[in-house]
Amino acid sequence: MGKIISNVLMHFFFLLVASKTESQFFSLLTKSKLSTVTELQDYQSSLIMIESDRELSAMVQELWDNDINRLTPGKDYRISLQGKAGDSMGTSDIDRAGSPLFTFVNENIFKKETFLAFISLLDNYESDTGVPEIVTPEEEAENHKFLDSIVQTQTMKIAHKYLVEKKLSPENETEFKEQLYRIWFELYARRGSSRPDSSGFEHVFVGETRGGRTVIGFHNWIQLYLQEKLGHIDYKGYSVNANSPQPDENKHILGLQFSWKNGIKPKGSIFIGVSPEFEFALYTLCFLTSPNERVKVQFSLYDVEIVCHHYNQKHIGTTFPMLIKYLNPK
Repeated sequence: MGKIISNVLMHFFFLLVASKTESQFFSLLTKSKLSTVTELQDYQSSLIMIESDRELSAMVQELWDNDINRLTPGKDYRISLQGKAGDSMGTSDIDRAGSPLFTFVNENIFKKETFLAFISLLDNYESDTGVPEIVTPEEEAENHKFLDSIVQTQTMKIAHKYLVEKKLSPENETEFKEQLYRIWFELYARRGSSRPDSSGFEHVFVGETRGGRTVIGFHNWIQLYLQEKLGHIDYKGYSVNANSPQPDENKHILGLQFSWKNGIKPKGSIFIGVSPEFEFALYTLCFLTSPNERVKVQFSLYDVEIVCHHYNQKHIGTTFPMLIKYLNPK
């Protein structure tokens, strides 16, 4: 009997945690209809996850608020969405956009330290999976210079402090950078390869090709802009599914389809206009704090699912945002 009472009390507690108002508590209590201990435990677990998401959302909001290097849509850059891309894998000759995605970017932003350090890394990789990567001493120095620059930003300092509090990262800055290097830059063999041919950084921020026909990874707007400027990207239209909202040229998240190096990216999703340090901090947080490979966060105007696949629990396999809906301005 005592165990049942304890479970009921725990149920009330978790309902209170999930409720913002008294009326919301009674509404949740009425709707819960939990008849077994198993149901109660399952519901408790879901509420714990909700609270965990809230905590992470608060952290992401803080990262967002401190991303002083973020560009402003319509002022620092402009995009042209044009048509909706096809839903199938398709081929590179299906094009619902006759013009480039980016119509203007204020490249003065690229002179800032973290942007400069980030851009210097984009030509350090072989895009084809299966082709082993060879990291030269110069390229390794560029990796470290990039980490040196981003850990000095307020965005990364906030993420580091949180991870230290959670005992997920070392407090020592040098050791923290070593952890970041392992997560993002250590090479591993991607599926179908017997030799180290990939890294989290290459896959997420630079992009890779598989079999000469498919683009994998490539979730960064800076790389997209620079490659499009060089004529290597053919933007084919925005991408939405039945449940996602229509894209907005003045928002910072976009689903899209494009071709690159004779390969097609049938459905991609990226942040646009954010700084390298924001994405690095956000994705590192999601990787280290959650055992789940899909993390739901709410911040600013966005309700977003961050997909973050682990590779051997040591490295980032891939990570990117999936827009669920726009939030009403607070």
